[in-house]
Amino acid sequence: MTDSREYPLNRRRRRLLGSLGALGAASLLAGCDWTKSDSVQAALGRTEDLTQAAMRLVTSREALAREYPKSAIAPEFRPNGSIQPQTSAYQALLDNNFADYRLAIHGEVANPQTLSLAELKAAPSRTQITRHDCVEGWSCIGQWTGARLSDLLVRAQPTAKAKFVVFHCADHLLGAAEPYYESLDMIEAYHPQTILAYGLNGADLPVANGAPIRLRAERQLGYKMAKYVMDIELVESFADIQGGKGGFWEDRGYNWWAGI
Repeated sequence: MTDSREYPLNRRRRRLLGSLGALGAASLLAGCDWTKSDSVQAALGRTEDLTQAAMRLVTSREALAREYPKSAIAPEFRPNGSIQPQTSAYQALLDNNFADYRLAIHGEVANPQTLSLAELKAAPSRTQITRHDCVEGWSCIGQWTGARLSDLLVRAQPTAKAKFVVFHCADHLLGAAEPYYESLDMIEAYHPQTILAYGLNGADLPVANGAPIRLRAERQLGYKMAKYVMDIELVESFADIQGGKGGFWEDRGYNWWAGI
């Protein structure tokens, strides 16, 4: 386990997140949608450009997010977003302890995959103790165990057209008609700390935290960490997927790049 230093840029980004969290709380108290605030969007836009450029040009593609000792693990990992999908399809999977769960990896791949939860648990894995940073301003440290996404992608053999990995989920956040989704570029998808987590703090992943599997992409903010992942699609563009911005919150005004 690596305890790498935080880059100064990361510390500046975290200070900005604290300010945005306060901004968001003030806007909610005022009865408005803070994600549409011009000041919030301008601040997010500036930090997005700075962070993406710096992390791509200055840091290694495999530079690790900080990992922590077991003593830092929170007694309870705070759930974010949905806490249990309400669809009949998800409920049926849950009732059978996910024995019938199958993860499809398809799209721009030469060798599509369909994997059960048992097969995912048998794949090359990684355990890491990391900090989840939410754009709302809170953080929580947990120990995650999961299949390395890079190994699953190697099996699927992405084509030359594959530029993004899209994660389609079971939950419908905020009563949306379309299910939650998120996406990563190929660099983040192949990053050593990007895993499909099925374990949290030494036990099976709880439903509230995204069972049967959730994405952990440790160099990204919390809203990129898709829960209840049902389907993975490799695409050249997400222009034709829901709102076309690459994710549920991105379709509603958040920035697609969420590196920290």
